[in-house]
Amino acid sequence: MPQFQEKSLFETWPALRYVIYAIIALILSVLHVVFLNLISVSSITPDLLLVLCVWISITEGQFIGIFAGFGCGLLFDVLSADVLGTNALAKTLAAFVAGYFFKAKFTDQTIGSYKFIIAVFVCSMVHNLTYFFFFFRPTEISFSGFFLKYGIASTLYTSVSAVFPMLIKAQKLTVRH
Repeated sequence: MPQFQEKSLFETWPALRYVIYAIIALILSVLHVVFLNLISVSSITPDLLLVLCVWISITEGQFIGIFAGFGCGLLFDVLSADVLGTNALAKTLAAFVAGYFFKAKFTDQTIGSYKFIIAVFVCSMVHNLTYFFFFFRPTEISFSGFFLKYGIASTLYTSVSAVFPMLIKAQKLTVRH
């Protein structure tokens, strides 16, 4: 007698993950544009879309992550009326770097540990330096002030915001085992 094995929704329709990623990216973009100014510190806000791009790169791999980074960046450029392409380039490079943290059998363990925070920190530094390179005007701010404000402070704020998804994943891992 044949036994039937139940399949999850993701196994029967693999493209559903990408649809969910797109919906999350749209929600995070709107949240960033509308509400994140409420928790800004000296006009610095965490980049939640970058955290999503790192998550996708670690979960799906570098190739899919690059597309996610470009798509998320382009979406944010359009919604925020920013210079078209700057976020797309910066998030694409950050997702490329995040892809080096991808290990096929250990994605849950990577996301549910301090390695995720390290990945977000490194990728946020790459993102911020790439993005703000286009906006750096030597007459307005010194390079050291620029680096401290946009390089370090923004990176730290984004890395702190990545603690929440890491803890959620870590909790799911401990419940499962």
